[in-house]
Amino acid sequence: MDVGIILDLETDVAKVTHICIVLALEDYHATASRSALRIVPHLRDSKKDDVEAASAAIYLLKDVQVHAIYGPQMSTQTDFVADLGRRAKVPIISPATSPLLSVKENPFFIRGALPSSSQTKAIAAVVKNYDWSEVVVIYEDSSYGTGIVPYLTDALQEINTLISYRSVISPSANDDQILKELHNLNTKQTRVFVVHLQPYLASRLFLKAKEAGMMSSGYAWIITDVLTSLLASVDHSVIESSMQGVLGIKPYVPRSNELNNFTQRWSRRFHQEYPDMDPVELNVLGLWAYDGITALAKAVEKVGVSAIPKFKKSDTRENLTELDALGTSELGSLLLHSMQNIKLTTGLSGDFHIVGGELQPSPYEIVNIIGKGERSVGFWTEKDGISYKLKMNGKTAKSINEQLGAIIWPGESTIAPRGWEIPTSGKSLRVGVPVNVLLDEFSKVERDSKTQTLVATGLCVDIFIEVINFMPYAVPYRLIPFQIPDRPTSQDYDDLDYKVSSKEYDAVVGDVTNLASRSKYVDFTLPFSESGISAVVPVKDDDRKNAWIFLKPLKAELWITTGAFFIFIGFVVWVLEHRANEEFRGPKHKQVGMIFWFSFSTLVFAHKEKVTSNLTRFVLIVWVFVVLVLTSSYTASLTSMLTVQQLQPTIKDLNDLIKNGEYVGYQKGSFVKAFLNRMKFDSSKLRSYSTLEEYNDALSRGSKNGGVGAIIDELPYLRLFLNKYCKKYIMVGPTFKTAGFGLVFPKGSPLVPDFSRAVLKVKEGGEFTKNGIQKYSGNETDCPQNDGTSDSLSVDSFKGLFLIAGVSAVSALLVFFLIFLYQNRGILATDNSIGEKLSAIAKAFNEEKDNSNSKSEKPSERNEESQMTTVVFAASEGSTEALPDLPSQNPEIRISNGLGASPSDEGFSTTEPTTSVHESII
Repeated sequence: MDVGIILDLETDVAKVTHICIVLALEDYHATASRSALRIVPHLRDSKKDDVEAASAAIYLLKDVQVHAIYGPQMSTQTDFVADLGRRAKVPIISPATSPLLSVKENPFFIRGALPSSSQTKAIAAVVKNYDWSEVVVIYEDSSYGTGIVPYLTDALQEINTLISYRSVISPSANDDQILKELHNLNTKQTRVFVVHLQPYLASRLFLKAKEAGMMSSGYAWIITDVLTSLLASVDHSVIESSMQGVLGIKPYVPRSNELNNFTQRWSRRFHQEYPDMDPVELNVLGLWAYDGITALAKAVEKVGVSAIPKFKKSDTRENLTELDALGTSELGSLLLHSMQNIKLTTGLSGDFHIVGGELQPSPYEIVNIIGKGERSVGFWTEKDGISYKLKMNGKTAKSINEQLGAIIWPGESTIAPRGWEIPTSGKSLRVGVPVNVLLDEFSKVERDSKTQTLVATGLCVDIFIEVINFMPYAVPYRLIPFQIPDRPTSQDYDDLDYKVSSKEYDAVVGDVTNLASRSKYVDFTLPFSESGISAVVPVKDDDRKNAWIFLKPLKAELWITTGAFFIFIGFVVWVLEHRANEEFRGPKHKQVGMIFWFSFSTLVFAHKEKVTSNLTRFVLIVWVFVVLVLTSSYTASLTSMLTVQQLQPTIKDLNDLIKNGEYVGYQKGSFVKAFLNRMKFDSSKLRSYSTLEEYNDALSRGSKNGGVGAIIDELPYLRLFLNKYCKKYIMVGPTFKTAGFGLVFPKGSPLVPDFSRAVLKVKEGGEFTKNGIQKYSGNETDCPQNDGTSDSLSVDSFKGLFLIAGVSAVSALLVFFLIFLYQNRGILATDNSIGEKLSAIAKAFNEEKDNSNSKSEKPSERNEESQMTTVVFAASEGSTEALPDLPSQNPEIRISNGLGASPSDEGFSTTEPTTSVHESII
């Protein structure tokens, strides 16, 4: 079977490829069976010319009638040849790398090399590894060069990296033109360059880059796969003098014994074929050619034809053009189908796998050019990203870690370049400072009386200078005043941001809030101020001068609830003690007085009345605990009110301002006015002010006297105001979040990340900002810290206690009435009417309880109890002389508190002398 080969034999790459193809065919024929088809190569030279390549393809298709073509090398040549292959139905296997050549648009085109677009993600991974935010792309003005740019742009955008500039180098550019372009690049901030050039043009570029001083410390250069793979073809003197520290990306070729043996065979054969040439090295393009021809041979075996059919010619013989006369190959379609999905697991270049006519990506190796050659520093795979080493797990390469090895950068530096520098034009950073004639505490520009120079001061300027001090490198800057009109608007600050986006300023420092509308045109650093909008209102008069302050510790509902429980507990104790306790009997007015007196006396634990019922004792134990908690809480709250100044706001919520129709103040020219309109404030109730003094005057007069009831502004302004007038005003209401003040830079500026990190360092601890506010707000540093909340206690804090006390009292009443009704069950058993029964029950309750001994007791028991009673009375009267003459008493019956006195002398007395044991529970 005839196979065409089209190469630019004037290039070293073509000669390397030619020898690889010859050896591949020899290996195929050496291992093939005798019945297998022999592949006969027909080599044609395209002479670096597109027309010559097309002419060679027509000759091979028309005259030789080849059934497959390997080549050409160049993408422009392949584009036309692939169209000829489509007409003749002959597969074109080409190492052209331009992604502009589409397999879908050229059905008979099979790419036998990796497209240049496949390396773009590997390049982006290297850029991301060093956090470079911008790169410059230098590429050749040809289809080879321009094809990679869209794919590289997309890959970098995925990692939020911008291509700040595209430098296009013509293949015919002279040294002066290249040097001029490099000088242009050197005036820009970006110091990361991605070079996509052919070796002969790239060597000239690096020589001029060395001359321009761009191969020194701080620069980073990345070269693409073709240049890295063909680095051996570049003059060694150029590499040693002008390419040290460059990073390169190239397809990874795993080492193997087969590859070592083939390399030796290739070297010998190359020297035989080209004895007059200087030694060259085998490269990956040659290995792809070897594997491509091997794959073609396997496809021929797979088709399995014994006879090669001739081209099918057109039936019409009149007016045929050269293209019409080509005919079509019947075998070509079969070969194409077999070649489009073929895999060589033992290819010399590694895993050679073609799917849908495209060679599938393999791992990329990242190398560092050192000395005369290169040193591997890592790898990249689409699945695992960057790694220092590859672990071959069967047929799959997996990464071990996510770091590159040690790299020597240009200038023999071991520190990774940050990716940008202040332009070499010598200009300092032009920083615009808004001159706010209203609140000049934030930014102010004055003329020095001695030097007649403009000097910028203010809180924002001080913070900017402190941020500069925290930058990891020196940043020269020059402050330029930007005059804000006497009647500023938010648009004035927008115009200042526009001057940054138009590059009139390099940055802006001032009280510039990060708004969504502004962030479309500029970038903000992290905020260096508090973020949010809140309100300031006057405080009420000092409550310590109020004659009724003793009522404030408890809210009204808690006072009412407590009083109700005092009366309720007094009533429960009266019910439980009325029948059996003489002190709770008597005239009605005495009993009512006892209810109030006994209950309220527990407030100061002054009750002296004896109680006889265990149910009463149970109720009182719980109630005394409740009283103890209430009095302790009252005392603590009142103490706090009398000793600490309470700043109570006149208005507690923004909605109160709207409901009460209060006038509201805001800073003149601020975007806060639009915020208030969105909050449904009446526009006629809004008043603008310019200075902190005007804020104070308006709040002091109030809405009814031509002032305002509240000032609504951003937190930095309010903090400054409160620090100056803290004794008169307080901040209230919710804080509505905003982005705060930030430093302004042009869109995509590489300075933003470093300045943001420096801002964070300044804000840590907050001391600098706090001291700055005190510096510009006056000397009132003895302001009390208070959040404006009330200290009055409510019922909610004591719900549990009241519930326990209530349940205890009700339970005691329920037990009492059950026992009382049981004892008077005879009344309930009569045939009288309900009214008569209730009247009888009431009389029984009002009657004094008979405390005589129960009739059910035995005489001996009564005698013993009477004897014990005598002893107890004797002890209570202090008759210590009679005790020795008494008969011995049972220790379990004798009652004593261990101090020689009966417990009946205490406030909570034991049972009465004539009360039986079983009766004492009620």
